Amino acid sequence: MPYRVKVVREFSAAHFLENYRGGPEPLHGHNYRVEVILEGELSEGGYLVDFVEINSYLRSILPEHRNLNDILGGESTTEKLARWVYERMKERFPQTVEVWVWETGRFAASYFER
Repeated sequence: MPYRVKVVREFSAAHFLENYRGGPEPLHGHNYRVEVILEGELSEGGYLVDFVEINSYLRSILPEHRNLNDILGGESTTEKLARWVYERMKERFPQTVEVWVWETGRFAASYFER
């Protein structure tokens, strides 16, 4: 039976949309919330992944206090950020199945592969 775990981390970053309603929007920031979901069988130790290791890796890759346009190259939407995080997580932790990125408490996007 597969198990799922979720690791949540928050970070602050700036961005702007280059083509929002016909033109660029001003540079502004968000306090993002990233949720990483991993799935699989338990190890011999009785756990799926080491929460501390996942949290540490997320801390190392999330672009704290940076301009996401510089990181993502061009349009820096929440959807693109979710994919960017997913791809880095999947490289290190193949059990990664989905990443959610919350731009605000009400607006979020996810990325997963079918």
